[in-house]
Amino acid sequence: MKESILNFIVKPKNIFLLDGCGALLTTLLLFFVLRTFNDFFGLSKNTLEYLAALALVFSIYSISCYFLVSDNWKSFLKIICTANILYCVLTIGVLFYNYQNISIYGIAYFLGEIAVIAGIVFLEIKTIKQQS
Repeated sequence: MKESILNFIVKPKNIFLLDGCGALLTTLLLFFVLRTFNDFFGLSKNTLEYLAALALVFSIYSISCYFLVSDNWKSFLKIICTANILYCVLTIGVLFYNYQNISIYGIAYFLGEIAVIAGIVFLEIKTIKQQS
């Protein structure tokens, strides 16, 4: 595990690819799975569509950075790192706002998503600090 983390730190642009693929997976899960079974998860289709659209924007940004950014990548990584943190805060807000309707499965999904994003944010911060 530590070796794979070091591999990402050695090639910081890989973080953008990891982030972009993760955000794309989130988009697909939210839009095609959770939205289809929204009654099971307990959130409205509109809420899931907004979260999916936001995740898609993050995916496009990160994948674009992977292919287009060569210099000054730290500032671009700081932007997506901040966006990921704000997405987690937004998700927690959605959970609290919808606490009466959301099912245990919806809570489990979003807490899992927050945990994964927090891990990526940790890796992003570590990469930024290592390259200073």
